[in-house]
Amino acid sequence: MAATEAPRELIKQGAEALVYKTTYLLPTIPALLKHRPRKPYRHPTLDLRLTKHRCLSETRLLTRCRGLGIPVPAVYFVDEARGEIYMEWISGRSIREVLDAMIAEGRKEEVNDLMKKMGQVVAKLHQNDIVHGDLTTSNVMVRGERKSGLLAGATMEKVDAEVVLIDLGLGMMSTQEEDKAVDLYVLERAFLSTHPQAEDLFQDVLTAYEGSFKGAKAVMKRLADVRMRGRKRSMLG
Repeated sequence: MAATEAPRELIKQGAEALVYKTTYLLPTIPALLKHRPRKPYRHPTLDLRLTKHRCLSETRLLTRCRGLGIPVPAVYFVDEARGEIYMEWISGRSIREVLDAMIAEGRKEEVNDLMKKMGQVVAKLHQNDIVHGDLTTSNVMVRGERKSGLLAGATMEKVDAEVVLIDLGLGMMSTQEEDKAVDLYVLERAFLSTHPQAEDLFQDVLTAYEGSFKGAKAVMKRLADVRMRGRKRSMLG
C-alpha cells in the first residue's frame, strides 16, 4: 500500500498543520504524518513557497539532529509540494503525562533522572546552535521499556527512559543566546502552568543543562533578562 493510501487518524490540529497517525510503506510500520494544508487567504504562489520552505526547514533540522545524536523522530519521506512529512512514530507519552504519573506515585528518583536527561538533551540542542522554537512539556516525549513491558501502561515500573524532542516546526539554527534563552523560558512557563512542583523540577533541568553545555552561563544570564521582560508584560496586562 502506498504511503498516501494508508488510513489516517487525526491526532492533533494546529494553526499551521494537521498531525495524523498512519503507516508508511507497510501496515506494520507506524508513522506520523504532518500535513500543512493550503491557506486560502494567501496568494497561491506565496502559499506554495512558504509551505515548501517550512517543510524543508523542519526536515533539515530533524536530519541534522539525528546526525548529531539528538533524539528526534527519523524522517521517512517528504513531499514539500503537498506540505507533507512522514516521520517515525514515537511510542510513549509526553513528559508532561509521565511526570504527573511519577509524582503521583512518589517516584522521586525517576523524576530527577528524567529532568537530568531533559536538561542534557536541550543542552546538546543548544550546543549545536539549534533552537526548538516551541519547547513545551507536550513537545517532549518519553519512550523506553520497563522490566515487564512497554512504557505506555498507566502504571510503570522503573524505566530506562529516553527523552525525545518532537515538533520542530518552529525550530531554527541560531547562535544567539537570546533565542536559546527564550527556548528555556517557554519550557519554564510550561512547567509552571502544569506541574505543582514546577520550580524544583525546572531547576533540575537547568542544573543538568549548565553541566552539559559550555555556553550555558551566557544563556542563563540572558534567561534572567527574558524572565524580567515576561514579568513586566504580565504586570502591564
